[in-house]
Amino acid sequence: MNIINGKQIQEQKLKFISKNISKIKDTLKLVVIQVGDNEASNVYIKNKQKICEKVGILFEHIKYDKINEAKLIERIEELNTDKSVTGILVQLPLPKDINEKRVIDAIHPLKDVDGLTTVNLGNLFSGNKGLVPCTALGVLEILKSINAPIEGSNVVIVGRSRLVGLPLSGLLLRENATVTICHSKTKDLKEKTKQADILIVAIGKKQLIKESYIKENAIVIDVGINREEGKLYGDCDFENIKDKCNAITPVPNGVGPLTVTMLINNIIEAYNLQKNN
Repeated sequence: MNIINGKQIQEQKLKFISKNISKIKDTLKLVVIQVGDNEASNVYIKNKQKICEKVGILFEHIKYDKINEAKLIERIEELNTDKSVTGILVQLPLPKDINEKRVIDAIHPLKDVDGLTTVNLGNLFSGNKGLVPCTALGVLEILKSINAPIEGSNVVIVGRSRLVGLPLSGLLLRENATVTICHSKTKDLKEKTKQADILIVAIGKKQLIKESYIKENAIVIDVGINREEGKLYGDCDFENIKDKCNAITPVPNGVGPLTVTMLINNIIEAYNLQKNN
């Protein structure tokens, strides 16, 4: 059994990314837009700022206590045309009176460093170049760093969000995996997950995946983050399944560090795409 160290993989990837940034003569800049004061969002934004500063990317945090959808989209459109801005990220969740999809789709696809616009999702499944959601990229980075045999493997993804499950299925199909996506309406979930050589869980239910849900020597990637009484839990019952796995990510310090690292990767990718367009 191998517990995958996300922080260690992050450090290796950051060294590689830093070399790429040092070759770029222009200044890279990320703008993060936040509406409201969500506690988890505040933490995520600080992490993004910290890593940007570490690798030499300018960081701007635009925070609104309240703003209507039209004004927010107007601000995004200004940033789209601002040549000093490499990447734009709208921190989710947004207040309920704002349509998240409309706001995200207002971001220019070449500046959409979260990879969440409809255009970029379409690019992924069409085989075109584009920006891909950071967590999905982070999971793929982990699998490649441990030399997981992706090609030809049965990969089961639990969760179909635009952030993780959906883009990850596209990335893994590109790697010639056989992909099954399960979700809240899937019948006999346990029977599906037991077929997985690689099981990726991103459904947001604390310790949903028990020992009986996985086969011997499977690779398990737990993307879930569930907060309860100040503690973090994954979507997998880590302590009870770790000895059955070939490799498993813990929560925290598994996928999380790679998500923010792949954001930096996307900022470089956005810069390159903008240069070539």
